Amino acid sequence: MTASRTTLRRSLAAAAALPLLIAALGACGYGSEAKKDDPGKAAPVAKGEKIGGLDEVKIGYFANVTHATALAGLQEGLFQKELAGTKIKTQVFNAGPSEIEALNAGAIDIGWIGPSPSINGFTKSKGQNLRIIGGSASGGVSLVVNDKKIKSLDDLKGKRIATPQLGNTQDVALLNYLSEKGHKVDANTGKGDVTVVRQDNKEIPNSFKSGAIDGAWVPEPTAARLVDAGGKVLLDEKKLWKDDKFVITNIIVSQKFLKEHPDAVEAILRGSVNTNTWIKANPDKAKASINARLKQDSGKELPANILEQAFKNVDVIDDPLASTLRDEAQHAVKAGLLKDPLLDGIYDLRPLNKVLKAAGKPEVSDAGLGVK
Repeated sequence: MTASRTTLRRSLAAAAALPLLIAALGACGYGSEAKKDDPGKAAPVAKGEKIGGLDEVKIGYFANVTHATALAGLQEGLFQKELAGTKIKTQVFNAGPSEIEALNAGAIDIGWIGPSPSINGFTKSKGQNLRIIGGSASGGVSLVVNDKKIKSLDDLKGKRIATPQLGNTQDVALLNYLSEKGHKVDANTGKGDVTVVRQDNKEIPNSFKSGAIDGAWVPEPTAARLVDAGGKVLLDEKKLWKDDKFVITNIIVSQKFLKEHPDAVEAILRGSVNTNTWIKANPDKAKASINARLKQDSGKELPANILEQAFKNVDVIDDPLASTLRDEAQHAVKAGLLKDPLLDGIYDLRPLNKVLKAAGKPEVSDAGLGVK
């Protein structure tokens, strides 16, 4: 799944598709509304000297297991520890476009978000609004089906398969997979040899139970919910990628904030690296921490069996897996949802590599798409 860098040279939106794509994109969206944390909940206290005199850092993320680093790092106070006296203000998003809008408006400074909204936010602004500064998660996406209707991957023709949104990360992945298998599908309408149904993640399990769809290509924990409803994992998307790794969640920052507050950015990245190390060393505590944060953010926890499956399918990482983001952009081009996006400069991994080097960890690559 490699893509020539020379094919990603022009930032032109497909005339009919991109406005809708920009409006719909989300890494694993659950709608389009954003909500603030419950102010009544206890939070780690900012103590000590403010980083560069900065009063607060505004952080955005999703209440999803694929955003485990943000969930656990906030819950355990690992970000606050690095920021010392600089306070953290959080905002929880349900879809990528609203998070990109918040970043553009200055409502957040740093965010956890998927590759498709990162790509589209960057290209729409002609490379002026954001940088990807780190990785956060790989994997956690599956094709789950009703195995009474779909016995194998050869049985997809004529079936109805859901994805979270038109042009979102999973939608692009499904369209690319179907194309590689010789199925013809209109990317905008979803009609063709296989019908692609765009539906909010929270609605997909009910559609699956009712028989309105035959399967879905979805992220965690929606995939785990479908399995709990009697579905079967027909394909784990990581099996389509080299070394079973592909980016599902990035860390982005506004270019303005990166320029004005590099010390705060490094502090957040230290917190991210430390959180990922803690999650891997303490999986049971991490699951409890993630669920506690989910309850705080969404009002309810995940059932233990759903959390267990979702957690084991997501790999927290520091590496943004830049080459896979480039490939995902090329898949959107092949599907007709993008036209040769210019990705040069989308990454600035210098702060992360500084943090990794200080921690004795290997540096990571921007696959030639970093700032010069």
